Amino acid sequence: MMKKLFILFSLLLLTGCTQKSQVSIKNHAFDVEIASNTAERAKGLMFRKSLDEDKGMLFIFPKQEKHSFWMKNTYIPLDIIWINEAKEIVYIQKNAQPHSGSINPDIEAKYVLEINTGLSDKYNFKLEDKVSLEGI
Repeated sequence: MMKKLFILFSLLLLTGCTQKSQVSIKNHAFDVEIASNTAERAKGLMFRKSLDEDKGMLFIFPKQEKHSFWMKNTYIPLDIIWINEAKEIVYIQKNAQPHSGSINPDIEAKYVLEINTGLSDKYNFKLEDKVSLEGI
């Protein structure tokens, strides 16, 4: 049975049939890594030296509440986007600088998206923009 599962999984990988996780805002999609448990959320994008423009990290929290983010050990300047349960942007921290400390918006969110700095302005993301989560 284990061998059959391994073969099936290998075929899915080879044929590209794995589900991709994407976050879309205003007709722009980001392929995202998911941080959905405590350890993944704590590490986030720390120690990474680069992030492709069409990539990001989506933090998924168990419930909607206030979530702060720590930029210590983060080497990439980021735009950080807080998203509520209704999948609307509720806060944007633009140009969060590496090693700059804690970001504490006074707003509740269920999801937080990290993307390269400047992309929020480039794609004109605004508060209340709708967000689509695919494969998540």
